Amino acid sequence: MARVSDWAGKHVIVTGGSEGIGAAVAGAFAQRGAQVSIIARRKLPLRDAAKHLGADWAAADVTRADQLGSAITELEQRNGPCEVIACCAGLALPGRLLEVDAEEFETQMSANHLGAVHAVRRVLPGMIERSRGKILLVSSTAAFLGIPGYTGYGPTKASIRQLALCLRYEVEPRGVDVTVIYPADTDTPGLAAENVRKPVETKAVTGSIEPMSAERVAEAAVRGMERGRHHIALDPLTRFFLAWANLPEDLARPFLRRTIAKALRAS
Repeated sequence: MARVSDWAGKHVIVTGGSEGIGAAVAGAFAQRGAQVSIIARRKLPLRDAAKHLGADWAAADVTRADQLGSAITELEQRNGPCEVIACCAGLALPGRLLEVDAEEFETQMSANHLGAVHAVRRVLPGMIERSRGKILLVSSTAAFLGIPGYTGYGPTKASIRQLALCLRYEVEPRGVDVTVIYPADTDTPGLAAENVRKPVETKAVTGSIEPMSAERVAEAAVRGMERGRHHIALDPLTRFFLAWANLPEDLARPFLRRTIAKALRAS
């Protein structure tokens, strides 16, 4: 993965940019001189966040591919092609498997996983054409650790990790980098809403974790991208899980790359 020393003028689009980790990621890029655009569903908080950040904005629901695509097109027309897509939109609706509405499983998968897929699919052709671009995906410690009450949320974050692993082999040969970050509980409005409905078991597990600030997560994400890191973990427990989870990938990577390269040459 290529290192980055200068973000000045580069167009960075952040989904979920009106608050929480998304707003903090947008702020970290803005402080480095990037041209930042933010996307979220609610217009008033989005507009206020954009004003605070000095960013452009367009309202869209990431679960609506057509709506999201129109917003990205509008932002690229005003600010140039997207050099970085940071997929930070998402939510957690905790609850025991049989005690939550069935629709909430679809809601979380649509927002957390498919929202990232829609955003990446929209900007990726341009990145491949220019032979450069960066993708930031936000997973979670819940991608590795089974936590009661997260039967709807945990699988969506595991799917983000797997999306990054698969996508990397497709796009890295074409100059596009993929980074995934795995924050534990982060002090955001989303966490506050989540805590209201957590079952007692979920509270017992997550209550032992001191939430980190969204700014710390954002700074780690941007620094990690600058240093060419594929995976970013901030706390010791997640680093431990990540090291073991990456072992099979590390062992298989040379074989996979040789096999893929051979198949591409033969095609």
